[in-house]
Amino acid sequence: MNVLRSFSERLALLGLLLLLPLLAQPAQAPTTQVQVARQFLLAVVRGEWAVAYGHLAPEVRQGLSAQQFRKAAEPLYKQGKQYGPTISLYKLGYRLRDTQVPQPFVAFSYKADTLQPYPHFQLDVTFRDSTARQVLGFGLVPLVAPVK
Repeated sequence: MNVLRSFSERLALLGLLLLLPLLAQPAQAPTTQVQVARQFLLAVVRGEWAVAYGHLAPEVRQGLSAQQFRKAAEPLYKQGKQYGPTISLYKLGYRLRDTQVPQPFVAFSYKADTLQPYPHFQLDVTFRDSTARQVLGFGLVPLVAPVK
């Protein structure tokens, strides 16, 4: 009887060990700069100023009040009203400046604008470095059609 009980306890323990991976929560991958930039820009385009302001790096928030931020982000918001709130990844990379270290950037465009032969605007978001997940800068960059 003890042998049977010991066997059933071991079998139950083995069953629990086999089920353990199924019960464990999958680890969430860290948010990427592209995801942060997208969340930030979507908040701006929707006029969710507090959410967008929360994505800014602490040093940016320290030098820019929420009201100043809203005024600076207004051009992106207005273009969002014209082109709609849907944005698409346009490009990402590093900007190489003369005296500065390379600066990571992520650029989106309004999806409706990408239906044109050439997008008119680039929604630009910059980060301090490749590990940063808070927005250091942003802007609406007018694009010029390529010369044919």
